[in-house]
Amino acid sequence: MTPPPTARRLARARLTPEELAFMLPTLVEDVPTGPGWVYELKWDGVRVLAVRAGEDVRLWSRNRIEVAAQYPEIAGAVGALAGGDVALDAEIVALDEAGRPSFQRLQRRMHVVRGRAAAVRAVPLTAYVFDCLVVDGMDVRDATLLERKAIVRDLLRGPGPLRYSDHVDAEGRAFFEAACRRGLEGIVAKRGECPYRGGRRREWLKVKCHLRQEFVIGGYTAPKGTRAWLGSLHVGFWDGDDLVYAGRVGSGFDEAGLADLHRALVAREVPSCPFTRGTPPRDRENHWVRPELVCEVRFTEWTADERIRHPVFLGLRTDKPARGVRRERPLTPRS
Repeated sequence: MTPPPTARRLARARLTPEELAFMLPTLVEDVPTGPGWVYELKWDGVRVLAVRAGEDVRLWSRNRIEVAAQYPEIAGAVGALAGGDVALDAEIVALDEAGRPSFQRLQRRMHVVRGRAAAVRAVPLTAYVFDCLVVDGMDVRDATLLERKAIVRDLLRGPGPLRYSDHVDAEGRAFFEAACRRGLEGIVAKRGECPYRGGRRREWLKVKCHLRQEFVIGGYTAPKGTRAWLGSLHVGFWDGDDLVYAGRVGSGFDEAGLADLHRALVAREVPSCPFTRGTPPRDRENHWVRPELVCEVRFTEWTADERIRHPVFLGLRTDKPARGVRRERPLTPRS
């Protein structure tokens, strides 16, 4: 691997999540077209910054939690890479029988504390690497995206759980439609000449096949009928200092995970409703919780009063801070 001319030597002391901030895509309604755009699949998993400094390997989540113990096969593969210090931007996914990412399947690895060895055997993982910040001790963030992706492709030529996430450089709308037909989450359009810059940027644009985003859990209802543990979740999002009520989520639960979810909710119970804007339905079976847990929800649309319609629970997210959950509002892409 020959580093690009813009690369510079980076000290190990700077291989931290504070120094190596994630570059984040902006949500848009339509696929941008025109020269300079390249298109990647949007992987439905957990994003990590995989960092190796000397013999020390860390997998940092977006909320700066170190998660290598949860994904030992990914950490081991990063440690076995050729060369010196590295920092790779990747999405860890669990593939289903059809080879599609399954966020619900990934839940069986995200929250496991005991029996991790058995979980590793039962649910193997793949990390799709789509970018790099540091390779062989060289800071390559000032290189173009296409230069950085070429470095990743050369680095990951061997077998194993680390896979290169490829791209197409034309027919972005057709690529998006094909992703939706396969039941995938969507695509990310990126400027091929852009450097890597931390924070949310318009050089990276995400387009989703279905409406889905993270919500904060503020309460739950008692179980009814044949379901055990809980009935539905009260969810919302932050708008400044207001926790805005967005609706009730009552479907999509994995029966095997309901007990763990209920246990986490009970540990956070509080006497009063945490929502400060929007009114949850009055129900004597409501239970309120500190707004600390984040869940991923798929839904059909937003109503005029900021409620979500036909929501489906996809799973808890431990990689994103609750206080940072906002309503995602798509922008109009620039060509």
